[in-house]
Amino acid sequence: MYPEQNVGFKVLVPLAPVVSIVGHDIILLCHLSPEMSAASKEIRWFKESFTNLVFLWDSGKVTEGKAYEGRVTLFPQELERGNVSLLLRDVRISDEGQYSCHVSDASWYEEPSMNLLVMSES
Repeated sequence: MYPEQNVGFKVLVPLAPVVSIVGHDIILLCHLSPEMSAASKEIRWFKESFTNLVFLWDSGKVTEGKAYEGRVTLFPQELERGNVSLLLRDVRISDEGQYSCHVSDASWYEEPSMNLLVMSES
């Protein structure tokens, strides 16, 4: 008898809301478990709904959502270790909301979400 094969992976994000200040940069943490390369996977960050694209990595091809152009990136050197965290620069009040980290390959996907709270600097 062969051991059961689990071809899936988990996508892990913080459970607690992430807080940033207007004008600052924030890293939205997301990584794969078990640790594996994400370089050949589709990594889609979106806000609120799947069609509201923030950032897309499709096996090396990058697309940024219109409202996020020039403000978002992954850490390409970290993809081999399963780190698919998103750097969001120059945070705006309009960035507040629920973000999902969708990672998929040909046979599996997960898309956990987290909340970003944005505070004005006082």
